[in-house]
Amino acid sequence: MRWLLRSKIHNATVTEANLAYIGSITIDTGLLDRVGLWPGERVLVVSNTSGARLETYVIAGERGSGAICMNGAAAHLIKAGEQVIIMGFELSDTLVDAKAGLVDSQNRFVRFLAEKEKTILDD
Repeated sequence: MRWLLRSKIHNATVTEANLAYIGSITIDTGLLDRVGLWPGERVLVVSNTSGARLETYVIAGERGSGAICMNGAAAHLIKAGEQVIIMGFELSDTLVDAKAGLVDSQNRFVRFLAEKEKTILDD
């Protein structure tokens, strides 16, 4: 069994960092559906801006809002305006066909990334 990438939102922009909110990351439900992430799922969030990396869990945000909100203690590490990659993983004994969605600066889905692009953009 190996942990493999299953879902990714690439180049999202953090719309809010709310220290007062009880932990997690809020993500537009439309984006969750596109890449196959679930509310409550553990995710790795990586900031392309600061280099910060953290694990948290998903809260579904308003569909179509473009929300990518860092909540609670995570808001100390990743701030509003930072560009992030959000990744979900799956424990599997077979290869997983990951859904990697590229978003624009307003966190609107643009397209799925091809396998070659997934590697190039992460390098």
